[in-house]
Amino acid sequence: MEASRHAFLHGPLFSRSAPLDRRNAASRISAYVYGNVLILAALIPVTTSAEHVGILIVLGTAFSTFIAHSFAEGVGQSVQQNRPISARERWMDMRDSVPILSSAVLPCVILGIAGLGWLEPRTAQLLAEVVMLIRIGGIVFVIERLNGARPRRSTLLEALLLVVAATTVVVVKVIMTH
Repeated sequence: MEASRHAFLHGPLFSRSAPLDRRNAASRISAYVYGNVLILAALIPVTTSAEHVGILIVLGTAFSTFIAHSFAEGVGQSVQQNRPISARERWMDMRDSVPILSSAVLPCVILGIAGLGWLEPRTAQLLAEVVMLIRIGGIVFVIERLNGARPRRSTLLEALLLVVAATTVVVVKVIMTH
């Protein structure tokens, strides 16, 4: 188990000599998009003030989504393989879900700056929301790279369309749940 923890913390998550296989890449991209969309959905209804900038809401959303996503991936994988998954496979599912946690880092830094009084809370919230939209659109470039292709002229349009689609999902989620 110690080797698994070492691989989890120091393995392919941070550096990689060989590219990810398609399944792991797809799982991480899915987690990345999912995390960014849910963090954006958490940011939008937050009412910011000098005392409350929403960091705990963003952290809570990221952590609970990470746990739920890791759990769901494990259940899905056990169905797909028609057997209970091993501890190593559970670690791999957790590692593939880490992009959900990474989705919270930049918004928390921005909101933290507002908490220190260096930025107006509402400005920080808007900036964090814009950053999330850029992260969502930017995944198109990562997908192009994974496919071994160079960005084309249409890549930027695809990124913008992805941002529009994600924004629509976020708006529906906010309307339906808040």
